[in-house]
Amino acid sequence: MTPDALAVPAAGDGRLRHGASLKFFYGPMDCGKSTLALQMNHNHARQGRRGLLLTKLDRSGAAQITSRIGLGRDAIELRDDMDLRDLVRANWAAGERVDYLICDEAQFYTLEQVEQLADLVDCSDVDVYAFGLATDFRSELFPAARRLFELADSVSRLQVEVLCWCGREGNFNARIVGDAVIRHGAQVVIGDTAGECVRYQVMCRRHYRTGDLGPVAPNAGQLRLA
Repeated sequence: MTPDALAVPAAGDGRLRHGASLKFFYGPMDCGKSTLALQMNHNHARQGRRGLLLTKLDRSGAAQITSRIGLGRDAIELRDDMDLRDLVRANWAAGERVDYLICDEAQFYTLEQVEQLADLVDCSDVDVYAFGLATDFRSELFPAARRLFELADSVSRLQVEVLCWCGREGNFNARIVGDAVIRHGAQVVIGDTAGECVRYQVMCRRHYRTGDLGPVAPNAGQLRLA
């Protein structure tokens, strides 16, 4: 038996498992996708695995993965012309191991980049954990999210319940301009859930379809319903 055959795999080595996998975690805004992405990276890194954090059009406007509860980490900002296979190979060429990718805001990736993620899993044994919205402000699937649904080894809807203003479960990412729900326009317009000319609000199906934004609170504190 050769020395290589006797070698014990390092912590997190793919040989300890059954091959790499592509996993997609999705949900509406405010459900904790970026928080989970950062936690996933922490869990893998503390076991000796090495990964890359990727993002595209983060709400912060910087090359970071940020969450609304105040967590954040520097990340690689993807461009449409970037080949993710070349990115991983460049790290390998520099002597850096890449065991996994954390891919936040995956709904904004190109279709080619989603295919490249699958290539890295299948051909290079790199685990991929993708996080993103499933649908846009028109309640239509993002192209990248649709392809992830088709290709991923597992798809998980995040279980953190986001509520509409009425108290029902919110699953729809409404785009708001002024005091109106907008249903036409470019698919990608970056905004947040407060304090923007263009903002987004998670709503239940009923109020998303009727465009009812509910009571408006002029000051911080409990909403006045009368």
